[in-house]
Amino acid sequence: MFSFCRAADQNSAGDPLTASHTRIETARDACHHRIRKCSLSLCALLLVTARFGISQSPQPLQEARSLLAADKVSAAAAVLRGYLKNDPSSAEAHYLLGDVLFREQKARESLAEFTEGAKFKHPGASELRIVASDYVLLGDFADADKWFSAVTAETPNDPEAWYLLGRTKYNENRFAEAITSFEHVLALRPKDVQAQDNLGLSQQGLGHAEEAKAAFETAIQWQGDAPVDAQPYLNLGTLLIDRGDLPAAVQQLTKAAALAPDNPRIHEELGRALQSKGDFEGAQSQLEEAVKLAPNAAALHFKLGQIYRHRGLNDRAQQEFAVCAKLNGGHSSTEVPNPFSPATPQRP
Repeated sequence: MFSFCRAADQNSAGDPLTASHTRIETARDACHHRIRKCSLSLCALLLVTARFGISQSPQPLQEARSLLAADKVSAAAAVLRGYLKNDPSSAEAHYLLGDVLFREQKARESLAEFTEGAKFKHPGASELRIVASDYVLLGDFADADKWFSAVTAETPNDPEAWYLLGRTKYNENRFAEAITSFEHVLALRPKDVQAQDNLGLSQQGLGHAEEAKAAFETAIQWQGDAPVDAQPYLNLGTLLIDRGDLPAAVQQLTKAAALAPDNPRIHEELGRALQSKGDFEGAQSQLEEAVKLAPNAAALHFKLGQIYRHRGLNDRAQQEFAVCAKLNGGHSSTEVPNPFSPATPQRP
C-alpha cells in the first residue's frame, strides 16, 4: 500500500523511516553562482500538473474539476469535502482534494489525501506528479526525485515529466543525471529553450564551462529575433562575468533586464558586471532597482551599501548596512530571489 506521508512527517514527529524516505537538507551557499534559489513556497504553485479525466466521474467531482479549472480553489475544496463525508472511500475525491491542498501550499495535508486515496485506487502518473510537487514544496528533493522518477517510468514519452525530474536532480547536485533528463526532453521536444538552458546549468555544475556557454548560446539562438525567455541571457551573462569577459556580460545581462525587468537577480548580476568594469554609478542604479524588487534580501542591501560607501555616500551606506543587519538579525534570507532559478523545478 502506498504511503506518501511518512517522509514529510519525520521532521515534525520524529518517527523512524526507511532510508528511501530520508529528508535531505537543501541549504545552498548564497554566494555560489550555481545555486541562487527563490522561496520554494513561490515555486510550487507554478508546477505543471496533469489533470484527471472527467468522463465517468460523479457530478460533484466534475463540478470540483470545473472549479479547479477556473482557479476557484476554495469552492472546489468545499465540494470535495462535502462529497467525502458521504463517500470517504472515493480515491478520486481524495486525489482531487490533494491537488487542491497542493495549490494552497499545504503539502503535508496534500500528501495525507494522496495516501488516503491510495488505499482505494493505485495512483497514476498524474497523481504521482502532484505528490512529487508536494515534496518540492517541502524542500525534500530526494522524495521529489523518487516520485518524478516513477512518473517518467510510467510515462517515458512525457517531456514535462523529464523536465521536472531534471530540475529536481539539479537541486540534488546530481548534475550528470540532470543532463540525462534534459537530453530526454530535447529528444522528445526539440529546441526546448528551457531544457537547453538547464542543460547548460547542469554542465556548469560539473565545471564544464565551455559546454555550459555553448548550451546557453544555443538556447538564445533558438529564440530567434523575438526572444521571451530571459534566463539564458542571465546565465550566460553570469558565466561571462566569472570568466572576466565584462563587456559581453553587460551586453547579455542588459538583454535579460529588458526581457524580465522585475527579476531582481538580473539587476544584481548586471550591477556586479558594471561594478567590475568600474561603472559604480551604473552599478548603483541596478542595485537600487534590485533592492526595490526584493527588499527583504539582506545581501542586496549590503552590496548597495558598499557601492554607496565607494561613492562617498556614507549616510546612505550606513542606512543600507543597518537594514542588512536588521534583516540578518531577523533570520531573513540573504539570497536574492530569481523567480525561475534552478531551485524552482517548474515551468513559468
